[in-house]
Amino acid sequence: MTRRTRWLLAAVVLLVLGALLARGLALRKPGGPGPSATAGAASAAQPAVELAATDLARVEQAQLAQTLAVSGSLKAVQSAFVKARVAAELKTLAVREGDRVAAGQLIGQLDTTEYDWRLRQAEDQAASAAAQLEIAEKTLANNKALVDQGFISRNALDTSVSNAAAARAALQAARAAAEIARKAVNDGAVRAPIGGLVAQRLVQPGERVSVDTRLVEIVDLSRIELEAAVAPEDVPSVRVGQSARVGIDGLAEPVPARVVRINPSASAGTRAVMAYLMLEPHPALRQGLFGRANIELQRRSALVVPASAVRHDQAQPYVVAVQQGVAVDRPVALGQRGDARFDPRYPPEPAVEVTRGVEPGALVLRGTVGSLRAGTRVAVPAAAPPAAPAVAAAASR
Repeated sequence: MTRRTRWLLAAVVLLVLGALLARGLALRKPGGPGPSATAGAASAAQPAVELAATDLARVEQAQLAQTLAVSGSLKAVQSAFVKARVAAELKTLAVREGDRVAAGQLIGQLDTTEYDWRLRQAEDQAASAAAQLEIAEKTLANNKALVDQGFISRNALDTSVSNAAAARAALQAARAAAEIARKAVNDGAVRAPIGGLVAQRLVQPGERVSVDTRLVEIVDLSRIELEAAVAPEDVPSVRVGQSARVGIDGLAEPVPARVVRINPSASAGTRAVMAYLMLEPHPALRQGLFGRANIELQRRSALVVPASAVRHDQAQPYVVAVQQGVAVDRPVALGQRGDARFDPRYPPEPAVEVTRGVEPGALVLRGTVGSLRAGTRVAVPAAAPPAAPAVAAAASR
């Protein structure tokens, strides 16, 4: 390589270094696009996450109801099995499952041919006993006249008295036997003991049934109770008269209820105590359904958020709040749990008390949003939950 060539290469290297140095100085100027400005532009260009009104909740002072969760089966207060009162063949049974019956309604008939003849036999025996009594009383009257005249002895009169008494007792026994036979005939009519709906039809016409055989089951759905087992440690907090809400599978809304009775004895195996909750009438309630109830133990005012808004995937519980259109994490200190109403149009929902970390009136994201990284831009809908009147007044001051 010649001296001239070396000088040309050195000149090219100097030109390249000068160009790079000039670009670096330009980037360091106050008006130049630095790295922070580039990152801010990228954040501003990030699309905002669209939120629905149901994804937001406002932290507010509300009535927090502490509840006790129990569960059990629904049972009708009045239900009855209609049983056969006599042993006979079932002639007719006019009802099936789902049919409505009234108290005292004739729903079936047993074959009472045998009992009809027994009744006739008993009535004939009663008539014979009445005739025997009539003869004995006439004999007694005649003997009384004869003993006064001295024609018979006093012993003969005493015998007549005894015969008349025995005939009278025989008549009374015969009449009682006739009444028993008449009752057996009347028991052949199958009648509903209570009004309600037929739940089970257990026999069919033509079958011979014995005494106390179950024929049908009738359930009165006008009064339904929930039989719930209460743990021993929770029994002291449950009292008669407390209100509750019972969730039933298939029903969109829980059914209001109240505690009406508490069993004085505990179950031998589980040591649980049965509590009975009377449900308000509802056409969809059926005996045997499973229910989950929340018994309201006490109610007080507290600063609350929906339970689904509290997140636990970090070392400390936190909520995701919306501040100037950006999602920010707010660590919170939690208090008691219960149910609270955040919107008067909807029933109460699980809530938790917040003692520190957020201010009243703050907007937080519910669990329906899912996981959302802090710093994400969000678009709050116009129909966001409004601030409570007390919070709004404080903000205006």
